[in-house]
Amino acid sequence: MRLIFLGSGEFGLPTFRYLRDHHEVVAVLSQPDRPAGRHRQAVSTPIAAWAQGAGLTVLKSEGVNDPEVIEKVKAFNPDAGVVIAFGQKLGQQLIESMGGLAINLHASLLPKYRGAAPINWAIINDEQETGLSVIGLSQRMDGGLIYGQAGTRIDSLETAGELHDRLAQMGPELVAKVLDDFRRGALQGQVQEESCVTKAPKLSKADGWVDFDADAQTVRSRVQGLTPWPGVRVRWVRGARGSEQEGDGTALILRRVAAEPDLSCFIGLDSSETRPVPGTVAEDHRVVVRDGWVRLLEVQVPGGRPMRIDEFVRGHRLKAGDRLVGGG
Repeated sequence: MRLIFLGSGEFGLPTFRYLRDHHEVVAVLSQPDRPAGRHRQAVSTPIAAWAQGAGLTVLKSEGVNDPEVIEKVKAFNPDAGVVIAFGQKLGQQLIESMGGLAINLHASLLPKYRGAAPINWAIINDEQETGLSVIGLSQRMDGGLIYGQAGTRIDSLETAGELHDRLAQMGPELVAKVLDDFRRGALQGQVQEESCVTKAPKLSKADGWVDFDADAQTVRSRVQGLTPWPGVRVRWVRGARGSEQEGDGTALILRRVAAEPDLSCFIGLDSSETRPVPGTVAEDHRVVVRDGWVRLLEVQVPGGRPMRIDEFVRGHRLKAGDRLVGGG
């Protein structure tokens, strides 16, 4: 089939490459180049860079719904359009210019987690399963007909970055099936149940916090759900015993922790004053939380590389009695 592909982020690359190999991709629409890196040089999106390297026609526009863009899309005479992590809202005229079918690959089992950050929020909310949905484009955000879905379990130690990569690799098979159903005239869509809708709003750097005065599962889910971006940043207060003023308050990024709920650690304590302060570092790289501990597995000093905790402590004096001060 003659396809037009709209995408910007890395999430769409596996499916884009598959479509390039098995269909005729007549054109690619992507976001304009953006400044990036220390020297703020203009850099193409991952999709645009790969498409240009493959010799495909690439259109870049700040206003993808502009009449001139729509006319260019029509001129390619596509049979269908595929949209993955594009980054702009698509108007109805543009959707209609893509041919007989315009679909979007979304990283959740809709109607759960409509929005910009479905992978992160599925982990933050401690979901046991997530997946992909191929939907028809509509003027409601992620609200179109569902043409296909594929589910997968979320591992308790899996970060949002790792789940992102796994889901991206699942994309080609699901999109291929939907396009094949369309080609055969066998495509059927399912209306989303609006009563089951949940939201996955865009994240910012301000979301990179964790509250140690929460249960172990909540802390674990937030750390993994915000890794690698925006990341969970805490203050490492060396030698503190209940006072945030002691120590030097070095910043530390938590990248992976294991939940170890165990209320037996509080048995026999006479009052709330004698309970370990949430965020206190205990033996074996554990950190006190409301119902036990989380065990540090992977951390990072800002500007440094991610390190396993056993490697980190060989070069840094993290010890029992220190505190990690979060927020929330």
